[in-house]
Parts: sequence; C-alpha cells; structure tokens
Amino acid sequence: MSERENTIRAARFEGPDYIPISFIINPSCWHHYNQDDLQALMQEHPLLFPNFTRHQLVTPCYRLDQRANEPYTDPWGCVWESTENGITGTVVLHPLRNWRDFDGYRPPESKTTDGRLPIDWQRVKSDVERQRQNADLVSGGLPHGHTFLRLADIRGYENLIYDMLDEHPKLSFLIDMITEFNYEVIMKWVQLKPDMMRYPEDLGMQVGPMLSPDCFRKYIKPAYLRLLTPAREAGCVVHMHSDGDIRALTDDLIDCGIEVINVQDQVNGIEWLAAHLRGRVCIDLDIDRQGITTRGTPEQIDHLIYNAVKRLGSKNGGLMLVYGLYPNVPIQNVEAVMTAMEKYATYYS
Repeated sequence: MSERENTIRAARFEGPDYIPISFIINPSCWHHYNQDDLQALMQEHPLLFPNFTRHQLVTPCYRLDQRANEPYTDPWGCVWESTENGITGTVVLHPLRNWRDFDGYRPPESKTTDGRLPIDWQRVKSDVERQRQNADLVSGGLPHGHTFLRLADIRGYENLIYDMLDEHPKLSFLIDMITEFNYEVIMKWVQLKPDMMRYPEDLGMQVGPMLSPDCFRKYIKPAYLRLLTPAREAGCVVHMHSDGDIRALTDDLIDCGIEVINVQDQVNGIEWLAAHLRGRVCIDLDIDRQGITTRGTPEQIDHLIYNAVKRLGSKNGGLMLVYGLYPNVPIQNVEAVMTAMEKYATYYS
C-alpha cells in the first residue's frame, strides 16, 4: 500500500496498513542543533523520512514571514516581524486598525497570491503533476490563518472581538471580502484535483477558544461552510488544523464537514479526545511540544505516544500522528519521539 493510499484509508476509516506519521522539522532547528546529529537521526528513521538524502550542509529556506529583522507586508497589508529565522513572525501593523480606512481597502489578486505569500499557479500545477506521477499524496488548500486569524491580522485581535460583540456593520463586509478571496483560491485548487484539502487556522488558546462558540457560529462558521463545500463535493479529504483548546468548537467544525482534525494532545486531553472525537472524525494528533517532549524523559515520551495510540487508534483507522520539532528539545528526546512514533505506527497492524 502506498503512503498516499494508506493516508486516505486512515482518514476515512478504511483499514490502513499503519498509522500515518509525520515529523516536521522547523527551519530554525538547522541553526540550533548540530546538523550531523539531526541528519543521523533522520537517517535512522526511514518510516518518518523515507526519501531522506544526507547533505554536507543544510541551508534552510525561510519564508518571507520567517526572516529575522526583515519586516514583511503581506498581500492584505499586514506587516509581519520575526526575531528568529525560521520562526513565523507576528503582525505588528494592522491595516484596518481603524474602520475609517475601510472604504479604500481592496483584496489581493488570487492569481498571484494565496493571501499570505506569492504563488505561481503554473508551478503549483507542475508540482501536482509530479506528485501524482510519483503516487504521492496531493494536498492543496489555504494558508495558515485564512479566515479568523486573517480578520485578527487585519483589524487586531481585540478590535475584532469587540467588532463581533458590538455587531459592527462593516465586519460582515470584511468577512465576505476575505471569504470570496479564499473561495477563489480553493476553486483553483479544486481544478487541480488534490487528494486532500487543508484548512489550517488556530482557534484555541491554552484554555478555551479565542472566540466564543456563539461568535464562531455567527461569523466564522458560515465562511467555513462556503469554503469546505467545494472540496467535499470534489471528493477531497477535508483536513482542518488548529492549535490550542478547541473542545467547545469541535462539534461545529465537524458539522462543517471536516473529516480529519489536527488537534493538540495535552491541551485538549487524550481522554476528552477519546470520549468525544474517536470514531466520529479522524484525529491527526499533534504530539505535545510544551512539556513532556521538552522536559520529560525518553521513557515518558514513549508512554505519551503509546497511550495516545492505545486510546485513540483502531484497526479501522481514524488516527494520524504528527510532531513539530522546534529548538530547545534535548537531542535524546528528539530521538525518543522519532523512535516511539515509528514503533507505535504499526500498533494495529
């Protein structure tokens, strides 16, 4: 079974050969860790890194919004700043922090950008054709922070929450503008017939969501429904990501048509995820990056991943595992995460 088929089967509870696993190394890691040590670990874990080729020197490519001390103005006019190469910055200047500037405000052109960064659709098409020829999983979708966070980037978070609570008359026009732009991007992807359509957007804080369930249902859910519908109708696996505690929003997200939901383990709780999501939707579990993998022991890391697989997994599928590596995780813990992910990926095989 190819990795592509295995992933689709896991997403749709159709009996994958193994639990799909992915280990994402943030670009900043290449100037924090000894590169030889990191590459040696990658070489030793072929299930996580099946196409790995060792390099004498890894020179990461930083996105425009990940470059230290180089402010970046995105296509919506939001100014991003980062203090660490490879770490996505934050918006420090909101173009519509005052509503009086709205009358002359215009959306970018979807022909040249996905809303966050420049995009060459012809190159995207070529990449998709190559992936399809290689029998790889083809993923499309929107950039991270496409709707709610884009509103917060444009208006400022506090302004946006007050807009929602005050039912500001111009807010609906801005939401419609953003949604229509995103819809154009999604339709360009639909034409390329991807296997999976992704809708990444952080909605949670350490405790609770960033907006109330009522505000989500009134202002954000209608946009999600419009954006997810074309992917569902095209037969794509619909994938959604959110950091933070989103327990109060998950029923609404599933109601939007999400098939795979990427959620963090510790902040939402394995027991809660098992009780409320297991079997209803495929859980793409984001393995802890705040406590156990950064400050725990290799034995604790092994138990963390074993327990998640045991509580959330099934022979039928419905579980994926992902870990994002950032600086300051001890190298022995990096190895422990990789080893445990590969070890328990075949737990139900």
